[in-house]
Amino acid sequence: MRAAAVLAAVGIGSTLVACADEEVAPPENAASSSVSATPQTSAAPAATDRRQLAASLLMPPAVNYDDARQKLEAGAGGIFIPSWADPNLLTEEGRNIVALREELDRDFKVSIDFEGGRVQRFSEVLGAFPAPQQMAADGSPEDVERIGAEIGGVLKAHGINVDFAPVLDVDGGGLEVVGDRSFSTDPAQAGEYGAAFARGLESAGVEAVFKHFPGHGRASGDTHLAEAVTPPLEELYTHEFVPFEKAVPAAPGAGLMMGHLAVPGLGDGQTAASINPAAYKLAREHLHFEGPIYTDDLGGMASIADTMDVPQAVVAAIGAGADMPLWSTDGGFDAAIDAVVAALDDGTLNEEQLQASARRLAE
Repeated sequence: MRAAAVLAAVGIGSTLVACADEEVAPPENAASSSVSATPQTSAAPAATDRRQLAASLLMPPAVNYDDARQKLEAGAGGIFIPSWADPNLLTEEGRNIVALREELDRDFKVSIDFEGGRVQRFSEVLGAFPAPQQMAADGSPEDVERIGAEIGGVLKAHGINVDFAPVLDVDGGGLEVVGDRSFSTDPAQAGEYGAAFARGLESAGVEAVFKHFPGHGRASGDTHLAEAVTPPLEELYTHEFVPFEKAVPAAPGAGLMMGHLAVPGLGDGQTAASINPAAYKLAREHLHFEGPIYTDDLGGMASIADTMDVPQAVVAAIGAGADMPLWSTDGGFDAAIDAVVAALDDGTLNEEQLQASARRLAE
C-alpha cells in the first residue's frame, strides 16, 4: 500500500472498527474540543462554517459522558463507543447517551460494533447474541432478521443509532479475523443473511452498516496488524462483491464501511481502499450505492496507523470519497478538524463534495 503516495496526492505530506474484533486502547485522557456546532450551507462559508462542516463529518471515539458531550458540543457528526469506554455512558441515568440526546436537542450518530458472537461490545449491558455464522446455521433469514430487530431494539433503547454490522465478508480464507463473524462461506448466502440482519436493525430505528468492502475474507492478513491485500480485482466480482451486490438493494437504508484493503487492479493496486478514490468509485458505480460510506478505524489499525496519523488519514479518506471517517484512538479530533479546514482552504478538498457527504449523512 502506498500511503505516502496518497498523502502527497491530497497535499498533506507524510510523517480499519474499530469495526473489527480487536481495538487498541488509547491513553487514558480523553480529548476535548471547543468548536461550534451545526454545519452551514452558505455559498461562501466563513472559516467558522468550514470548521462546523468539517466537524459534522467526523466520528471520533467517546469514552465517557464528558468526552462525548465535549465532542458533540464541538459539532461532531457522531461518536463511536469503543470497547474500553465507561459502561456508565450507556447506563448512568442523567449522564448517558439518552441524556445527551435530551440535553443537546439535535440529531447525531452514536455508533458501536455489535455483530453478535465475539464482537458484541458491552454485552453485560446490551445482552449476548450468537455469532453470525451460528445465526445462519441455526435459522432462516427471517430468524436472523428477528435477531437483528432484537439487537436493534436494545441498542436504540440505549441511545445507539448506528451499528457497524453486519459483516458481509465471505468466510473460507482461513482468517481468524473473519471466521464466525461471517454468515457463510457461500457468497450469496452471506449476502442474504446479512441483508436480513440489516433489515432487522433498521426496523428498530438503527442504521446497519455493511462491512468490510471490498471484502476481507480472502485477504492476505488482518488489517489490524499490517497491510493486507485481496485477490486481484477481476476475481472479486464472482466472490467478494456478491454479498454486497445482494444486500445493498435488499436493505437500502444501510451504510457501507470501507476496509483498509489493497486490491491489485484497483487504482494503483497498492493503496488501501479506505483512502483509495477508485474504491469509492467502485462502490458508487458497481454497487450503485447511494448511502453514507464510513471508513474502518483510521487510528487503531496498523494498516493505516503505521504510516499516517489520524488527521492525515481523515483528509486522505475524505479526499478519496469517504462521507464519515472514524477512529477509535484517543485524541486527534481538533487536529482532524484543523487538517480538513486547511485542505478546504488550499483546495485539496472540494467543499461541494463535503456538503454532499453532509447531506447523505443527514438522510
